[in-house]
Amino acid sequence: MENIDFDKVIERKDTDCLKYDFAVRRGRPEGVLPLWVADMDFKTSQKILDAIEERVRHGIFGYTESREKYFEAVAGWMKRKHNWEVKREWLVKTPGVVFALAMAVRAYTEPKDAVLIQQPVYYPFTEVIEDNKRVVVSNDLVLGEDGKYHIDFDDFERKIVENNIHLFLFCSPHNPVSRVWTEDEVTKIGQICHKHNVIIVSDEIHEDFVFGDRKHYVLANLKKEFEDISVTCTSPAKTFNLAGLQISNIFIPNEKLRLKFKREIAAAGYSQLNTIGLTACEAAYNYGDEWYDAVMKYIAGNIDFMREYIRTELPQLKMTEPEGTYLVWVDFRGLGLSEHKLEELIVKKANLWLDSGAIFGKVGEGFERFNVACPRSILKQALEQLKTGNTGIVKY
Repeated sequence: MENIDFDKVIERKDTDCLKYDFAVRRGRPEGVLPLWVADMDFKTSQKILDAIEERVRHGIFGYTESREKYFEAVAGWMKRKHNWEVKREWLVKTPGVVFALAMAVRAYTEPKDAVLIQQPVYYPFTEVIEDNKRVVVSNDLVLGEDGKYHIDFDDFERKIVENNIHLFLFCSPHNPVSRVWTEDEVTKIGQICHKHNVIIVSDEIHEDFVFGDRKHYVLANLKKEFEDISVTCTSPAKTFNLAGLQISNIFIPNEKLRLKFKREIAAAGYSQLNTIGLTACEAAYNYGDEWYDAVMKYIAGNIDFMREYIRTELPQLKMTEPEGTYLVWVDFRGLGLSEHKLEELIVKKANLWLDSGAIFGKVGEGFERFNVACPRSILKQALEQLKTGNTGIVKY
């Protein structure tokens, strides 16, 4: 049994931590409380640390590749957690999912081509399209009266036809709105894309964070025809807090698509991955179940705490019910603030560093994204700072 204590506050300052050490460089005040970038404030599993320490003691960090035992660990996790049987030849390893998204954009489209996304969505989706001289087209998600975001499938198909779309970047579960798409929704996405010969790059990095009786559906696993048009992006980075080790597992069953993808990686000058990242991933998927179960329970508790706090102490705000991820999407529009005044509230009054909804697309304006993968005392402090700051600015 691991000794797991997620309530313990671990000092991350002065560790070259993006979340805590770069506020001033990124235009925020020194000492701001950060709940923005999607990594956890929790120490990873001791089983993973033990594997890393054993590898470090060897003392040689030469070029490293993975062998069959690595694939067996990854495949075992996918089968146990998602009932998905993957094949060895499908696997392409990359130093991150965003890198994989960029390689896919380059592999499957040409400059000036349009690429489809669903805003508000993880902002690197937009960046990897625009930075590679492609055009962003958005099938905006629709916030329903039920407080949940939905896909406008008529608009989705229309955007594909009108913009001659050949590539769709799908976020499942969705970041930032925390939707876990139903089997019917994922199937309909696949059917429309198959009908119009659209390749789907499915970012499923948050697939392990699903709450309640919901289930994550791997798009490529639903129908054989979806498998042939899918690039499925996975990683232990979010699940086990390993983002800095830069390891992702990309599954591409279609050989032609896989070869195009691998050619772009080669053109970028990249080959073997981080030695420690490979070690950590294998250990995580082999031995990380206990830690994973514990962190899921703790994060669910944080979400419960935040829901109740907003309901009782900040009723002007509306929290979108998280179905998955450890990211909470909150509607601040009830305060009636401009984007400038909302930023003033968050940063100057509440002394918080959040991800503004505006960076996820225009449809995200008036919202803020909170990362709740932190000790509850930090989450409580952030919400109390927000309450105090809101009292001071609500007159605007």
